[in-house]
Amino acid sequence: MKAFKKICSIINILIIIALAALALYLIVPRILGMKTFAVLSGSMEPEIPVGSIVITEEVDPATITPGQIVTYQLEGDTMVTHRVVKNDKNKKQLTTKGDANNVEDSNPVPYEKVVGHAMSKLPYAGYVVIYIKTPIGIACVCGLLFILILLTFLPNVLSKEVDKKGTKEE
Repeated sequence: MKAFKKICSIINILIIIALAALALYLIVPRILGMKTFAVLSGSMEPEIPVGSIVITEEVDPATITPGQIVTYQLEGDTMVTHRVVKNDKNKKQLTTKGDANNVEDSNPVPYEKVVGHAMSKLPYAGYVVIYIKTPIGIACVCGLLFILILLTFLPNVLSKEVDKKGTKEE
């Protein structure tokens, strides 16, 4: 029974550590004024895989150099993260290109549309962020919380049952 209790405790701790690490990766940048985005397309692969989270820091677009990765706003809420090919300071616009694309993006990016440059990425964590917002994702989170509670209390309940059986037999 002690081994079962120890296994439940280890699994519980690992799940909590993983959730805390993901939460910190998503929350701390926002506290520091940065923004996080989930990558939905493969235009920046292999550098930034689909499903990654990109942390973007605000920057003066005039200081961006070719080779840097930036996030910019298209129509509405649509954001794009691509590599800068050219920074035309006279026209105040960037020419960008996805690493996996054969040609540069068709429209230059005006400075006012630049959100910032990519500071960091966490591959595949974006899938979790995107999935959690769906009804099935919410159900999975509830299920995970139920499992955490079960792993916390089940070993104690089972050990009490074993103790009761042991005392009944005597």
